[in-house]
Amino acid sequence: MTFFRGVTLTPAMAQIPSASFGPLNQGLQVGQSYAPINFHLPPERLETPPPPFATIPFSRDPDFVDRGDILDQIDQRCSEPAGRVALVGLGGSQLAIEYAHRTAAKEPDRWVFWVHAGTQARVEEGLKAIADAVKLPGRRQPKADLVYSWLSNERNRRWIVIFDSADDVDVFFGAGSNPKRPTYLPQSPNGSLLVTTRDKDLAYRLIGPMAQKRKLSLLSDKDSAEELVRALEYVPLAISQAAAYIQRRSPRSSVEKYLAEGESKRAWLLGHDEGEFRREGGASSAILTTWQISFEHIRSKRASAADLLSLMSFFDRQGIPESLLRPPHMDGAIQERRSDVQHDLESNSSDDEINNDETDNGFEDNIAMLTNFCLVTSGDTFEMHGLVQLSTRTWLEACGREKEFKHQFVSRIAALFPPGDYSNWATCQRLFPHVERAVDYRPVESKLEEAWATLLYNGGWYAELQGRYDVAEQMARKSRRSRKEILGREDERTLASTSLCAEVLGDKGLWKEAEKLFVQVMETRKAKLGADHPSTLTSMANLASTYRNQGRWEEAEKLDVQVMETRKAKLGADHPSTLTSMNNLAFTWNSQGRHEDALALMQDCVEARQRVLGPEHPDTLSSLATVSEWSS
Repeated sequence: MTFFRGVTLTPAMAQIPSASFGPLNQGLQVGQSYAPINFHLPPERLETPPPPFATIPFSRDPDFVDRGDILDQIDQRCSEPAGRVALVGLGGSQLAIEYAHRTAAKEPDRWVFWVHAGTQARVEEGLKAIADAVKLPGRRQPKADLVYSWLSNERNRRWIVIFDSADDVDVFFGAGSNPKRPTYLPQSPNGSLLVTTRDKDLAYRLIGPMAQKRKLSLLSDKDSAEELVRALEYVPLAISQAAAYIQRRSPRSSVEKYLAEGESKRAWLLGHDEGEFRREGGASSAILTTWQISFEHIRSKRASAADLLSLMSFFDRQGIPESLLRPPHMDGAIQERRSDVQHDLESNSSDDEINNDETDNGFEDNIAMLTNFCLVTSGDTFEMHGLVQLSTRTWLEACGREKEFKHQFVSRIAALFPPGDYSNWATCQRLFPHVERAVDYRPVESKLEEAWATLLYNGGWYAELQGRYDVAEQMARKSRRSRKEILGREDERTLASTSLCAEVLGDKGLWKEAEKLFVQVMETRKAKLGADHPSTLTSMANLASTYRNQGRWEEAEKLDVQVMETRKAKLGADHPSTLTSMNNLAFTWNSQGRHEDALALMQDCVEARQRVLGPEHPDTLSSLATVSEWSS
C-alpha cells in the first residue's frame, strides 16, 4: 500500500502539506510540514491534440554546404514505412539538423521530434518533451511506455524521431551481458527513426546491416577494444594513442586496468606522447597536450573565454543551460535567488575574471571563440565533448585552479536547483544531470558544503519521486553525512536528510531500516520541539506509514489517531493538515476491515476539502477517487 510521509526542510522553505497518492489517486497523507509533496495526480482532463509541428532545438545553419545526394538518401529511407537511418560519424548531427528543418518545411503535416540520446536522463527528458508536444494524457508522471504506445499507434499522424548523439549502448539495450530490446525505438508504418552516433556497432544494432562494425586492429580482444573506444568517446587520436600504449606494455597493461584506474589514469594516459607517424615532426601527439595548446591560446587572447570553458568542464557535457553560465550580475533572476554565503564565496573566486565583460556581447564573444575552436557546440543549450571536459579539468589541476571552478559550479547549480516537489519537476528534469555530476564535488569550505548538502538533498528528493531509488539513496546519505558533520545530528536540516534516507529505504521495501531512522527523527524532534510540534507530528505520521506497510495496523492506528486529534486541537477541524490526518486514519481503518467507518470518515474528509481547498484541488480529487472506489 502506498503511504504519505513528510520531511521537514529549512524554515526558509514554504510550508506545504505532504501527500502521497497511490495509482488510483488515493492514499495516506500527513500535512503541515516543510515536506516534499509526493503524489500521483488525479486523472487529467483530455486536451485537444495540436496539429503536427517540429521540436528541433537547433536553428538551421545558413552556411550549410548542400550535400543533396546524402540528404536525398536519408529522405528516401525515412519515407519508407518504419524506415530507419543511422548517420555515423562526427558530422551526423549537422546533417540531421538540416534534414529535420527541410522535412518540417516540406511536410508540415508530419511531426518532427528531436531527442538528445547521450544519456538515460536526456532520453527521458526528450520523451517527456514528446508527451508534452502531443498533449499525451498521463504525461505528468512520465513513462517511456506512454510515448512508445503513442508512436506505435498507426492512427496518429506521421512522425519522425531523431535520436541525436546515441553513443551509449546501455541507454538503448541496458547494461550487462544479456542485451535487452531497444525500448525507445518503436516500429510503426507511419513513423521513421533517424539516429546520429559515433558508434558503428551501436548503429548496426539499432538500424541493421547498413552500419558495419568498426574494429580496433591494435587490440586483439574485440570486447575490450569496443569498451576502450566508448571510454575515449570515439576520438581517433585518443584511441590510437591508448591502444599503442597498452599494446607496447602488454601484458602488464590492459584495457581493463586502464578503465579500472578511473579519470586520473585516463588523464595521464591521454597526456602520454607515444608518437604518431601521421603528425608533423616536432608536434606532440598526446591528446591532452593537443587540446591544452588551444586552451593556452584562448587564455592568452581572451581570459574570460578560458574561464567560461573551465566552468563548463564540470557540468554534464550535454544540456548546459545558458542561465548557469552567464555572470551572475547579468541575470537578475539568478542574482535574486543566490544566498549571501554563495555570493561571498563567488565574489572571492575567479568570477572577477569572468565578469570582466559586463555586457551580453562579452558573453557572446566568449561563446563564439569557444565554438570557433570546436570546444563547445551551441543551440538552446551548450554541449562539450567529454574528453574536452577531461582535458580542461586536467589543465586546471596542473594550474592549481581546479577547486576554484569546481566551487563555482557547485555554487551556481545549488543556487538554482529547487526542492524536488511536483511543482518544480520541469526545472529539476532539465538540471538533474548536472546535479548528478556534483555528487562527487564535495567542497572543502564549510559554508559552501552546506549549500552542496542542500543540493544533494533536493536532488535526492526529486530522484526519489522519479523512482530512481539508488541515486536518491546515494544523494540522501551524502547529504545526511555532510549535514551531520557541519550542523550536528539534531539540526532540523540533518533530520530532514535522515527522513529522506528513511523514505528511500521504505521505497525499496526495507521497512525495518526505515522504521529505525523514522524513530530516531521522531524522538529527537519530540525532545527538542515538543510532542505537539508540527514537525514532530510529521515524524509520527512517517513512522505510522512504516507500520502500515508492515501490517502493524494497531500501532499505525494509535499514531494516526494521536496525530489527528492533536492537529484538530491545535489547528482546527478544517485545517488542511487535520484533513490529511483524517485521510490517513481512514486508510488504516479500511486496512483493518472497518470499511463502513473508513468510508464515513473519508466522506467527511471529502466534504471538508471541497469547502476548504476547492473541488479541483489534488487532495480533494484524491479523496473523491477513494470514496468512489470504496463505495463500489
